[in-house]
Amino acid sequence: MTLSRRLLLGSLAATGAAGATLAAAPATASAAAPSAAPARRPVRTGFDRLAADGYRLLDGRTVGIVTNPTGVTADLRHIVDVLHADARVRLRAVFGPEHGFRGTAQAGGSEGRYDDPATGLPVYDTYGRSGRELAEIFTASGVDTVVFDIQDVGARFYTYIWTLYDCMVAAALAGKRFVVLDRPNPVTGRDAAGPVLDPAYASFVGRKPIAQAHGMTAAELARLFNEEFVAADAGRRVRLETVAMSGWRRGDFFDATGLPWVPPSPNMPTPDTALVYAGTCLFEGTNLSEGRGTTRPFELLGAEGIDRRWAAAAGELTLPGVHFREAYFAPAFSKFEGRTVGGVQLHVSDRAVFDPVRTGIALLVTAKQVWDGFAWRPDHGIDRLTGSATVRTMIDKGAGTDEVVGAWQQELARFRALRRRYLRYP
Repeated sequence: MTLSRRLLLGSLAATGAAGATLAAAPATASAAAPSAAPARRPVRTGFDRLAADGYRLLDGRTVGIVTNPTGVTADLRHIVDVLHADARVRLRAVFGPEHGFRGTAQAGGSEGRYDDPATGLPVYDTYGRSGRELAEIFTASGVDTVVFDIQDVGARFYTYIWTLYDCMVAAALAGKRFVVLDRPNPVTGRDAAGPVLDPAYASFVGRKPIAQAHGMTAAELARLFNEEFVAADAGRRVRLETVAMSGWRRGDFFDATGLPWVPPSPNMPTPDTALVYAGTCLFEGTNLSEGRGTTRPFELLGAEGIDRRWAAAAGELTLPGVHFREAYFAPAFSKFEGRTVGGVQLHVSDRAVFDPVRTGIALLVTAKQVWDGFAWRPDHGIDRLTGSATVRTMIDKGAGTDEVVGAWQQELARFRALRRRYLRYP
């Protein structure tokens, strides 16, 4: 997602509770040899469980859905196509986020207003819209229930969670019911990491004070948003209902779910990309390439004039779970389009101990140390990504990785305590 486009964007009948919840069924294990991991049923998404329940939660409702290409069933049918073909559901509208409902737009773009050729349904564009403007779109669509089903990747600056938030606020303003169908956090939900957003730096890459790697699912975030923030922006909470997954555990990476990976955005091709994204996306705030225009976005980083010294300096830090390879590449688009640059490729060797945020900070520190061409973007977009000016100013003053990471520990501890109240999976 291109920072320059996003940063320009930055520059619910009420209920007293977060809303009703369709609880997750517990995962079960079958017998296995003592040396083998217990066999488990595949994860069932919120949509899978909604469908298995005969769509009772949507009975008698006129429905609109916020989704994109990741809104698929286990056999890769799009949920809009499934719902449209089912007489039990009155689906009347689709709402598309950044990149669009069918995913045809690149970073910082959307598909606009059109009628979907496959279903004939009107598709409304939510990208760049919030508050009363978005509430008016919900009202004009004629729906009384807005459903959200999009795969997130676990990072504060990935815009889909702020589409979720903006839609919750708009639904509250418009008096609509809001339903979140849950999907896994692909990089696990074990813990939160990184700095917490200072509200003074709020933008579409971070509306509210959550950690850079939040360690939550969309439904968990929705519950937190509704209780902590929505009323301040809408005057009341939204009528929220969530449909939990079954079979997902907080320590599960995406490949443990049995679910198909559909790229949530054009530069998030694999779960490996999501694994590093919460750290290396920080390079969007610099003059280095973050690997857009290559087959390994956010795993390849570099610029003209960088040589083997960067990989060597990063390797000397012996960061847990990751190795750095000297790399050269020529992006097909974005920064340094068609020009060969030097830099590093991240190779995650142990994802259980790998810390993407700490790694991202270490790479910023070492890049500035070994390359005299290093610069922040003139708009200080790095501040919106990290959530304040602290990281930028500390690195400029020569702070090392440990010192920078140490600066956010108190605010992170407070967010972790808040976050625990809204977690729902073991």
